Amino acid sequence: MKKTVVTLTTVAVVGLGSAFFSVNTHAESVDALKEKQSQIQEDREEIKADLSEAESKIADVLIDLEELNKEIERTNEAMKKNQNKMDDTEKDIEATKEKVSELEDQISVLEDAIEERYNILKERVVSYQKNGGDISYLEVLFGAKSFGDFVNRVSAVNKISDSDKKLMEKQEADKKEVEEKKDEVVTKLDELKEMKVELEGMLALIKDQKEENKNKKAILKDKKSELVVMKEDLQVKDSDLASLEKDVKQSIEEATAPVVVQTSENNSNTSDGGNLSTLSSEKASEKKSAPVAKKGNGNLSAAINAGFPHIGLPYVWGGKTTSGFDCSGFVSWAFAQAGYSLPSSTAGLSSVGTKVSYSEAQPGDLVFFNTYKTNGHVGIYLGNGKFIGAQSSTGLAVANMTSGYWKDTFSGHVRRVN
Repeated sequence: MKKTVVTLTTVAVVGLGSAFFSVNTHAESVDALKEKQSQIQEDREEIKADLSEAESKIADVLIDLEELNKEIERTNEAMKKNQNKMDDTEKDIEATKEKVSELEDQISVLEDAIEERYNILKERVVSYQKNGGDISYLEVLFGAKSFGDFVNRVSAVNKISDSDKKLMEKQEADKKEVEEKKDEVVTKLDELKEMKVELEGMLALIKDQKEENKNKKAILKDKKSELVVMKEDLQVKDSDLASLEKDVKQSIEEATAPVVVQTSENNSNTSDGGNLSTLSSEKASEKKSAPVAKKGNGNLSAAINAGFPHIGLPYVWGGKTTSGFDCSGFVSWAFAQAGYSLPSSTAGLSSVGTKVSYSEAQPGDLVFFNTYKTNGHVGIYLGNGKFIGAQSSTGLAVANMTSGYWKDTFSGHVRRVN
């Protein structure tokens, strides 16, 4: 209400200024002129406060724009790195498919060899049965015409037995080799396909966040334009009031000239010319300062606080070091700083420790989000609805899980590391 009154007063004074002062100022008492001067000064003080607030808001918007530009750069970098990873994965899939083709040829050769040995063994068994089944050394002895013939017969039986045994061993070895190669290729293909699905989901998420950042930037630019227009309008009003104040002062001096000695008393209210205050360094540093995590008990506090010196570190797919993290890699690394050994995949982390309800969540618990898949993202809970994690668009950052995207994707899955 106060600002509305000030605006109306300003308009009224500025609009009537020239007409008013064209009349003989001596017709109006000095007290009335001083009252008008006081009102103008109050109006100017109000406008100056509005100017200072507008300038402060413009500075805030500029800081927000600068931070948003950095966030956009990190998002673009994350998109680039993950696209490169996607390209490499697709190449690996193609190379694995070629290996599959080669292995299928090898398997075909092995299967032919197995079939051939099978036929040999089958023929030997048939021949063996036709000759009376089991051949004992006694039969070999009685059937021999001489001792030399006996030795030859024994040797022949042993050779056939050893040969059959080797054929069977080779048969089993080849079958095992075929099965192992098949399992190896299937496992590799499954891993690559799963990685591709994850990367596709991650790229889609980054694309959405990139579009959201673009919209935020447009809104901030519009806000800046509105504030600049407001600032210019306030400066015009202040300039008009300064001119009007000068006229009133001159009229007071003229009205009091015969009886009053001119002094510089009124100069104490001289305007500063509309200079605007800048955003204080304290406010800027407050906006830049990183949140402090609530410490847990024992070594757990080391895991909770490990990431804060690295806030803003770019997101890197599969990253597990301070050169760059992905979500699960960061969690595994942070707990390693406190002496814990945790898996470095969301699938592995989703089953560690003990599952607790979100209402019982404590700083240091793991929180999971259903992004491109169930439990597709993980972070470390800090308390008060906040968590720290490696986000694909912002890099390592503290985020709010009580509103917006993270609230929508949080399903209540919380794990406590024992």
